[in-house]
Amino acid sequence: MHHFFVDKSRIGEHEIRIGEADRNHIRNVLRMKPGERITVSSGGRLSYTCRIKEYTEEAVVAEILDVRETEQELTSKIWLFQGLPKNDKMELIIQKAVELGVYAVVPMATKRAVVRLEGKKEETKRRRWQGIAESAAKQAKRMIIPEIFPVRPFKEAAALAEKLDVRLIPYELAEDMAHTREIFSNISPGQSVGLFIGPEGGFAPEEIEEAVTRYIQPITLGRRILRTETAGIAALSVLMYLLER
Repeated sequence: MHHFFVDKSRIGEHEIRIGEADRNHIRNVLRMKPGERITVSSGGRLSYTCRIKEYTEEAVVAEILDVRETEQELTSKIWLFQGLPKNDKMELIIQKAVELGVYAVVPMATKRAVVRLEGKKEETKRRRWQGIAESAAKQAKRMIIPEIFPVRPFKEAAALAEKLDVRLIPYELAEDMAHTREIFSNISPGQSVGLFIGPEGGFAPEEIEEAVTRYIQPITLGRRILRTETAGIAALSVLMYLLER
């Protein structure tokens, strides 16, 4: 069944009213007819199985058939701090990170990042990235839409991560795979995790020094050098495997 998100205010006792943007998608793209079933989430743990009742000018009216609690989300909130990559790689990174269960994505302006986003250009990009996150969340039947934050300088991103329980930064000069395995194995379900991924040029030495002073632990992802769009996905896959119920 296709999955959609609504604000809690749109959920009634017996019906849910799905807004205009999704109405157009459901009716004109998916071509769904009254009587077909969908699932709906409002960002909590409840999943609503519904039957399309009718289309109005502004909404899809869906009859609630079943409500149940779901454990679709990881117990741990995983934050991806991603150095700005070139071209459209950020779109792929966000899509796959959301599918893998990430809680939030913080794009970072780092010293070796080629891309620079400011003002209206940054806001336009962020809106597009948020839309990609929503689409990926629907496809993966997530219960939440992960937030895509505005671009932060590396120092601000590191400061933002201070509230998280575990903070990791894969670094090409880091060694000792056994130590990395130990760090991963000691992460407990329910702990929040921050994962810092550098852009194409990697992190500058002073950024690694800044990370260490803020208790962000350098780790290795193996002997091979991974692309920026691969490194985060690889680490998130390991975390999902370890933290999945």
